Amino acid sequence: MEIKVRYAPSPTGLQHIGGVRTALFNYLFARSAGGKFILRLEDTDRTRFDEGFVKNLYDTFQWLGLPWDEGPDVGGPCGPYVQSERFQVYARYAQDLVSAGKGYYCFCSAERLEALRQAREGSSEVGYDRRCRDLSPAEAADRVAAGETHTIRLKIPLGETTRFTDQLLGDIIWKNEDINPDPVLLKSDGFPTYHLANVIDDHLMGISHVLRAQEWLPSTPLHVIMYRSFGWEPPVFCHLPMVMGQDGKKLSKRHGATSIDEFRKQGYLPEALLNYVALLGASYQEGQDLYTLQELSEFFRLEKLNKSPAVFDYKKLAWYNEQYIRRKSDAELAELALPYAVSAGLFSGQKPGAEHLRAFQDAMPLIRERVSFLPEIPGKIQYLFSEPAIPSAAEFIPKKADLPKTIELLTLGRGFIETLAGMADSEGENFIKAQAEQAGVKLGDLMMPLRVALTGSRISPPLFGSIRILGAKRSLDRIDRALATLGNS
Repeated sequence: MEIKVRYAPSPTGLQHIGGVRTALFNYLFARSAGGKFILRLEDTDRTRFDEGFVKNLYDTFQWLGLPWDEGPDVGGPCGPYVQSERFQVYARYAQDLVSAGKGYYCFCSAERLEALRQAREGSSEVGYDRRCRDLSPAEAADRVAAGETHTIRLKIPLGETTRFTDQLLGDIIWKNEDINPDPVLLKSDGFPTYHLANVIDDHLMGISHVLRAQEWLPSTPLHVIMYRSFGWEPPVFCHLPMVMGQDGKKLSKRHGATSIDEFRKQGYLPEALLNYVALLGASYQEGQDLYTLQELSEFFRLEKLNKSPAVFDYKKLAWYNEQYIRRKSDAELAELALPYAVSAGLFSGQKPGAEHLRAFQDAMPLIRERVSFLPEIPGKIQYLFSEPAIPSAAEFIPKKADLPKTIELLTLGRGFIETLAGMADSEGENFIKAQAEQAGVKLGDLMMPLRVALTGSRISPPLFGSIRILGAKRSLDRIDRALATLGNS
């Protein structure tokens, strides 16, 4: 069997974690089996359709680096891949069902259906009452020919059960009486319902496996009946485990970011997001946490999916983001962080010049281990690009020291700046340790006033790297400003 799967979103909202997880599992399954992954736009809900959501779809998957083999933008042998361009196909197959006695014309008005719904409120009877099901084919054809408004409904086999095997959940048995009675397949305006378009497209596009969220499980018996009504073999179904918040409820905005746009704005890397989402409900190699997309494609197996819901842990995702930030080279990390730096005004509202860009890239080793998200980077290195405010004297004073001693320590440290500016971290550390011992002071006491004078804070990225980037002159100027302030305290 040729493996062929699809991601078939409705462009009625932004791409979110649940949809991306479905797309990713389909992609990984196709790649693991040497099959095809296709994109189909199910845009028949025109009331909520927005072209902006289509753009968001393409932008999201380009950012994630998940390409498809066939789709609206790349073409393929089964196009068009947009449902609104396939209405004639759906109408023809709906008519075929009527001709085969598997479907029928329904002439019930919207007003009658609403009155029926109201009359049945509170009772065990729900859905359509099948009033038009037993009209003779001749009468129905005459009414259609006369131009009477009508829909086409599916004839659900009565008194039967529908069985199918789900790849993850096993054998499923569903009583037909529990399926929506004779659902509409083709609306009076010629628009197909989701169920009709979905089944026809999956068959004509050669979809071998349908991997989708478990929320679609109740629709599957209806789809199986439709396949059999057309005389087609259903695909293999696999209903993926739900993604839940830590409160045990379906993941939603109340738990935090769910749209991919939000994760991008918060500074997540696509590799981190894909790595973490791939683990939501699936397992790969024991003892391994970090995977490239290629590795995920090699190790993915349907039999390694979990039946139980997956819990989305934002702290765990942040950990993954930290790991991928640490794996970036200085140049890569600087390129990723630069838009956030410009937006934060790190370069005083100016377009960064070559000197700024060089210093920005040089600063990446200072903060790589200290950030979880890209937008944190500008704030961590602000002191390198603009003069920090001089803190109060109390911030400079080490524990068990006083102001005169602090001025003495800072003056001592000032004498080493030109030497430290030309040293690597290990050299600088050994050098200043030796100077502290020679002066008979604690290393921490010597470093504290220097750090505050140069960065404006007791807590900062590594001091020796900061001195190299600032350079001897700027470093000395800051120390002199601090000494003047402390002398006037």
